[in-house]
Amino acid sequence: MCVIICTKMIYLDYAATSPLLPEVREAMHRAEERFFANASALHTPGHLAMNEVERARELLAKLIGAEPGEIIFTSGASESNNAVIRTFEGHQIETSPLEHHSIIETARVCRGDKLPKLYSYMLANNETGEILDLVEVVKRADKNAVVDCPEMFEVKNDWGKPLVTVKKSGYVHSDLTQALGKIPLDVKALGVDYATFSAHKIGGPVGVGALYVRKGVPFKPLIIGGNQENKRRGGTYNTLGIIGFGAAVEYVLREKTWEKYGIKVRNLRDRLAERILAEIPGSSLNTDLAPGASLPNILNVSFRAAEGESIQLYLDAEGIVVSTGSACAAGDTKPSHVLMAKTGDAEVAHSSIRFSFGLENTEKDVDRVMEVLPGIIDRLQQISTIS
Repeated sequence: MCVIICTKMIYLDYAATSPLLPEVREAMHRAEERFFANASALHTPGHLAMNEVERARELLAKLIGAEPGEIIFTSGASESNNAVIRTFEGHQIETSPLEHHSIIETARVCRGDKLPKLYSYMLANNETGEILDLVEVVKRADKNAVVDCPEMFEVKNDWGKPLVTVKKSGYVHSDLTQALGKIPLDVKALGVDYATFSAHKIGGPVGVGALYVRKGVPFKPLIIGGNQENKRRGGTYNTLGIIGFGAAVEYVLREKTWEKYGIKVRNLRDRLAERILAEIPGSSLNTDLAPGASLPNILNVSFRAAEGESIQLYLDAEGIVVSTGSACAAGDTKPSHVLMAKTGDAEVAHSSIRFSFGLENTEKDVDRVMEVLPGIIDRLQQISTIS
């Protein structure tokens, strides 16, 4: 449609994926020529490629407060989540109904009655931005979980040193995908045993992620058949992707993006929220704007008697990109499982839109949204059969 071609696109779907950072694109372009070799190879080009992989590992470890040896590179957050859940296959697994589908569905398949117990709770929700109290989850895991049975694990960590097993009453995993780069993170301070990350949420490439596995905790490789990642994840290294991930992490560290999100981006989000509530009848927020209650870049709003997908398409025709919820559930006609868990109201869930901001967004973007959004909602409410 001409309006999309002729006007500047306003991208407000950073929670789904973020545009590739120029620094990342440049780093990957250089790597195509210099670090093309198999990083597992013993020759010089292989060593050069592995050096870049290890540099990216060190950068991510620095950003999240981990040791480099506790980082495993994967194909993305869904693989990382699956790897942790499947480590506890056949055992007690507790999750929140607000989790990503890669947690909920895998836990449903793998959950059993044997010991020990895994608690899997995301820190920040991908649809509403809600920040959960992970510290309390860790305390509850230690207090309520059953006695550890380390002998159940067929494959144990191989760190190149004698294995030190951490004996705990319960283990805690957290999907930190949305939180990375948006708020300060320290996996040791959070007290988690496993944590999940994805490159494309912070300006890195799609198809690469990471998993934090605290030293000494149980872990079964999801992909076997190779000695890569200290025998914890088989397969040829995605060297270009990992280098791109490292470049994105380096940008986050250099720019301290969590500080910019906490001020600039939060102000944009709050401004849009205030204007929506003031100018659009029947609107309500599904995101808590109180300081510390949610990520600073996500705003989830419901519009009475206006269907979410219709709102999304009308905005898209105006060159404004938003989401009705998790991009991983695109094409699913069921209401958001997150909003259903929180509200129990199918109408609220079906009428929701997620606006998610990035550092490139400006006040002009908010103004442009409010130029067209009230008219779109009014038009849909006029033809709605819902009173």
